[in-house]
Formats: sequence, C-alpha cells, structure tokens
Amino acid sequence: MTRIVVLTGAGISAESGVPTFRDAGGLWEGHDVEDVATPEAFERDPDTVLAFYDARRRALASVAPNAAHRALARLEGAIADDLLVVTQNVDDLHERAGSRDLVHMHGELRRALCLTCGARPAWDGDLIGRPACPVCGERMLRPDVVWFGEMPYELDRIEQAVVACDVFVSIGTSGAVYPAAGYVALASAFGARTVELNLDPSDAIIPFDDARAGRASELVPQWVDEIVEGRAEPG
Repeated sequence: MTRIVVLTGAGISAESGVPTFRDAGGLWEGHDVEDVATPEAFERDPDTVLAFYDARRRALASVAPNAAHRALARLEGAIADDLLVVTQNVDDLHERAGSRDLVHMHGELRRALCLTCGARPAWDGDLIGRPACPVCGERMLRPDVVWFGEMPYELDRIEQAVVACDVFVSIGTSGAVYPAAGYVALASAFGARTVELNLDPSDAIIPFDDARAGRASELVPQWVDEIVEGRAEPG
C-alpha cells in the first residue's frame, strides 16, 4: 500500500474564511506578528495576546470545513493508517471534516497550555479572565499555539513519516516557514514522489515532481479521486 504524508497550510482553510497568516501589509489580522505571536509579546502584554487568540477561537464557530478538508477525510477513510495529515493550521477544520490521524505541528486554538504543569486541556472558552487550569488549579493558561521561537510539536513523528512515505503532498502552504518547508526536500531525498496543490507556486527549495495550481477545494478532491478510484498512480 502506498504511504502518503499530506502537509496542509493556511491556503486550505482560507477558502473556509479563515484569514491567512499575513496579509499584503505584513500584518496578521491587523496586528504585527511580534505583538501577538512570540513568547516575548505574551510576557510584555498578555492581555493583548489573550484577547487576540480568544477572538480567533470564537471565530471558529463561523467557519466550516470545505471540500478540500472533506476530501482528505475521505482519503483517510479509504487508506487508513497509510495516510498521515500534518497541518500547520491551528483551526479544527480537519477534525470537523472527519480526519482523525492528524498532527497539529503548530498547536491548536481549541486547547490551552498550562505554564505551571504543562497540561494541554481542550478549551473552548476565553482565557483573558485567567481561568484555572483543570489539572493543577493554577491560573497560568495560555493558548496552546506554537509561537515564533518555540519548537513545533511531534517533529520526530513527522520526520519519520516523511522519510518513510511514498508520496508527499503539500497543500496550501508557502514553503517559506521551517521546519515544514524542508519536508519536500527530505521526502524527495528518500525517494518519495512529491506533489504540490497550491493557489500559486510555493517557495520550495526544490521543484515538486507534480505541481498543480488552483483552489484547494477543487484540486484536492480531484487528486483524492485519483488515489481512491485508482484512475492514476499516486501523485
């Protein structure tokens, strides 16, 4: 069975109405990244950071998975353990579409992180009121989101999957943020076929074997059909 690793970025959720990481002005939803996405920003002005992520968490209720998310869930249903989806996104659209074997390498909006005990509880409410950690009781919760300067989650598992995969697929990601940006080169070095499904060509350091430009909601279902229905070789 063909083993597939899929990496998704902001482009797959943009069609659902989730803002992309930075707009044309270099801002993140109207904020300088340094003011809301670094440990230093949280130490300097925790209220601004907490309010920003509280608003993003509440906004999840107004968006829904699109055809690309649903197609990847359908692929998982067809090939089960031979697929791993790795997402750079902190939204929950993959889960709501039905994906289960999923790595959120940059954390999740709907989880909190306790700075006292390290717990990562599921969290749907606001954090700005300094609620107590459900595990240790301390009021030291922050968003469970990986900020600049912090280590992404489950890097060993991701790297092992990329090295072992037969097909590596990048969907809706710029190819500019490491370590995720290096996975296409790693997969290629170990003999995987590489596929890009993106609105525009990415900044990948090596060319993909198959690069398709267009909307994720159109490209991803088409590619999944090829795999599931066996109309073409994977990729």
